[in-house]
Amino acid sequence: MNWRTWAACRGEDPELFFPISEEGAALAQIEQARQVCRRCAVVRECRAWALRHREDDGVWGGLTARQRRALRLRRSEADG
Repeated sequence: MNWRTWAACRGEDPELFFPISEEGAALAQIEQARQVCRRCAVVRECRAWALRHREDDGVWGGLTARQRRALRLRRSEADG
């Protein structure tokens, strides 16, 4: 079965996970999204999927787009 079946965000408004920025007033929205991620049984699978598919927007697996880019960069530097 697909990990998405078990995702805590399934019952949430998808807009919650796609703030318009990662600064200012959007920080409260990001924190709300992360609260959902913290109670999610498949947060690691979600994060891995977003990293693997280079998801450029939104909160996935508790990480913002900026955090995922930084993580990919660190991994790339470690591999290289």
